[in-house]
Amino acid sequence: QVQLVESGGGLVQPGGSLRLSCAASGINFSIAVMGWYRQSPGNQRDLVARISSGGDSTNYADSVKGRFTISSDNAKNTVYLQMNSLKPEDTGVYYCNSVYLLRPWGQGTQVTVSS
Repeated sequence: QVQLVESGGGLVQPGGSLRLSCAASGINFSIAVMGWYRQSPGNQRDLVARISSGGDSTNYADSVKGRFTISSDNAKNTVYLQMNSLKPEDTGVYYCNSVYLLRPWGQGTQVTVSS
């Protein structure tokens, strides 16, 4: 059974940093492309970063490129999102999931960027 548990969100001032974690059970990290998604108030859930199954390839949405870094620890079945230089428009609920075969969503973790 697949379970996704996101953590690490919080309230941060503009320019600050956060590191999100996603513990995934029931997903084979050796073959899954994993991603972080963001849902801002009133908007759809968008993919902001993804990482290949081997962890050697990453892609980012233009809005976060150069500020966010996705990484994974296959031994721990955990995906991370390091977020630097945060902006108010980064506010939203962040979720992780498999990119090509969506699984039931976790509860997400709230990120609020505000002074």
